[in-house]
Amino acid sequence: MIVHVGFAKDLVSGDIFDLLPGRGSVRLGALQEVLALEQHLPPTVLIDGAAIRRIRESKKLTQLYVAKVVGVTTDTISRWENNRYPSIKRDNVLRLADALEVEVADLLRTEEDPADQVAEEAFISRFRLLPLLLLCVLLLGVLVFYFQRKPESVVVLAERVLPRYAAPGNVIPVWIKIEPALRRKGYILREHFPRGWKLIEANPPASSLENVEGIARWIVKPGEDKEKIVYLLKVDRSSTLGESQPFQGEVVIKGGTQEAPAQVGGHLEMTIAGYLWPDANGDHVIDDGEMLAASDVYDEMSGVHLDWNFLEKVWDAGRYSWNRKRNRFVPVKSKAPGPHPSGSVAADGTATANQAD
Repeated sequence: MIVHVGFAKDLVSGDIFDLLPGRGSVRLGALQEVLALEQHLPPTVLIDGAAIRRIRESKKLTQLYVAKVVGVTTDTISRWENNRYPSIKRDNVLRLADALEVEVADLLRTEEDPADQVAEEAFISRFRLLPLLLLCVLLLGVLVFYFQRKPESVVVLAERVLPRYAAPGNVIPVWIKIEPALRRKGYILREHFPRGWKLIEANPPASSLENVEGIARWIVKPGEDKEKIVYLLKVDRSSTLGESQPFQGEVVIKGGTQEAPAQVGGHLEMTIAGYLWPDANGDHVIDDGEMLAASDVYDEMSGVHLDWNFLEKVWDAGRYSWNRKRNRFVPVKSKAPGPHPSGSVAADGTATANQAD
């Protein structure tokens, strides 16, 4: 007997109960049987999806109709029929039985089919692994992005020109060439030179200077059209021979919108050694080619006092030596090949005491 539970007028009196419109009526005894079945149902029950589909199609009911009666979506009904949701709530199965006009027992799976049980366990297992799989995919995406991303492009708006060598206690020139794209803009150029070194002269003069920290700043206003910034550095007397000293610089454009850092490119370090700044190959000789290159640098260093006379003396003499004790250079006359007399330039380029003094 198919029983549809409706609205009871009087459960205690045992009278006939009014049901849903068009569903007829049922006496108390039949209703009590239904209520007993409902009370024994667990909060969730296993349903037979194939039976649900078969019953619905035999009664020529659409999934939309059943979904409206039960209060779910058609997608949910489809999942129930395909056993994608093998268990549903007790209230849903009661409403489903009412929609299909069958007993609840007709919709339940009485004995677990081994194949269905394996499928259900596999589904639950996959569901439990889903968060782990999502985490793995996320980590993989992060790794791919990290290793395949393009390096941040660095905008270079100025280039630094440095000598190869710097001798302790001596003065070296630094020349910064301003790129045409920057010349008519307002900007701040910040230079970081080795700590312990002293900026002694600059053209244009530095807007702010922190010699102790090794920082100099130039503020250039729009329209000044600076082609270069030059300055002289005096190397720390206590610098260790053979060490490399770094340089760094940044450019901040007024109203600039660039995302990448604007840097001062070109030469980024110098080596501490007992060589004059024009001596590119470190042979204690200023040859003609090096003298011509030094002349170009001297022309660019207009506005600061770079000692050109001493370079001419060294060039005329042919060689020079380095006095480590006094941290100074000495011109040395070139002589014909043969044994060096006492007081001549030693093999390592250092002068003996009588020359250094």
